[in-house]
Amino acid sequence: MIASRTISFYILRQFLIWFVIMFATIVAVIMLIDAVELLRRGSGRSEATFSVITSMALLRTPFLAQEAVPFAVMFGGIFTFLRLTRNHELVVLRAAGVSVWQFLTPAIIAAVALGIINITVVNPLSAVLLSQFEELEGRYLTGRSSLLAVSAEGIWLRQNSDDGAGQTVIHAARVQPDELRLEQVIVFEFADDDKFIGRIDAKSALLLNGRWELSEAWLTRPGRAGVFVAKKNLATDLTPDKIQESFASPDTVALWNLPRFIRVLEETGFSPVAHQLQFHALLAEPVLLAAMVLIAAIFSLRLTRRGGTIVLVGAGVLAGFFLFLLTNVIQALGLGASVPVILAAWTPAGVSLLIGLTFLLHLEDG
Repeated sequence: MIASRTISFYILRQFLIWFVIMFATIVAVIMLIDAVELLRRGSGRSEATFSVITSMALLRTPFLAQEAVPFAVMFGGIFTFLRLTRNHELVVLRAAGVSVWQFLTPAIIAAVALGIINITVVNPLSAVLLSQFEELEGRYLTGRSSLLAVSAEGIWLRQNSDDGAGQTVIHAARVQPDELRLEQVIVFEFADDDKFIGRIDAKSALLLNGRWELSEAWLTRPGRAGVFVAKKNLATDLTPDKIQESFASPDTVALWNLPRFIRVLEETGFSPVAHQLQFHALLAEPVLLAAMVLIAAIFSLRLTRRGGTIVLVGAGVLAGFFLFLLTNVIQALGLGASVPVILAAWTPAGVSLLIGLTFLLHLEDG
C-alpha cells in the first residue's frame, strides 16, 4: 500500500534528485582518483600518452558508475529523508495517517528500478568497455596482452613461437586444469608477418616447465605430407599463472552472456565459480538497493526528535562501508568454495534487507 499519487511522486522526485546528486559526486571523485592512478602507472612509459590515459579512464567509467550505484542509493536516501524530516514534511504526513511504509514505497520502487536498469543496461555496456580498457592496459601499462579466450568450441591460447619470431595459436576442446592438460589439440604456427607456416594436431598437450608435451601428434606443413610422431615438444613462455591471469574477468562478461560463458567453462574443464558468483550477485542487486533505502531511513527519519544529525548520518555512512566490506568478505568465501555460491551472492542483500526491516519495525511499530 502506498500514499496518494501526489505525495508518492513528490517523494520519488526528491529521492531521484538526491540520487543523481550523490551518484554524480561519487562517480566524479572515483574517476578523478582512478585517472590519477592511471597517470602514475603510465608515467614511466612513453607510449602511454595523455590521450591514451584519458581514453582508458573513460572506458572504465561505466564500470565505476555501476559500482557506485548502491552507495548513491543509500546516501541519496539518507539526504532525502533527512530533508523531509528537517522540514517537518514527514511529521505532517504521519499526522495525516501516512505510515513509514507508505512513504518509503516510492523510493523502494525507484531503487529496484535503478537496480534493474543497472544490471540490464549499464552492465552490458560496462562489460564491453571494461574489456577494451583491459586490452589497452595490457598494451600500454602492464605489457601483457590477453593470452586466452573461451568460446563454445573450446579454448584458444596464444604464445610466442619457438624462435621468438611469429606466434603460435593453440586450440583445445577441453582442459584438465589440475595439471593443465589440453585435449583434442590443434596448434597453428605463424611467421612474423602472420603467414601460416604449419599445423599440429595432437591428442593431448601437457604444460611442463617451459614446454608443451604433445602426444600422438600429426605435423603438417604447406605442400608436404603429414608426419606422425608419438611425442612432440613445443617450447612455450606460458605458465599456469600467466594463463590464469589472462582469463576474462567476470566483470568483462555481460549479464546476458554469463550463463553461456559459465556453461562453456564447465564443458572445457575450468572452474566457473567466479562467474557464477558474479551472475547471482547481479541478480541480487535490485534487492540490495531496496535494502539500502531501508537502511537510509533508519539513520534519517527521527533526527528532529533525537538530534545528533552529524552522528547519525556518519553512522549511516559507516553502515554502508561495513556492508561493502561484508559483501567482499562473503564473496571471497564464495570464491574459495568455503560457502555455496548462491549463499555468498545473496547473503549481503538478504541480510541488509532483514536488518532494515527489523530496525524500522522496532522504531515505528514498537
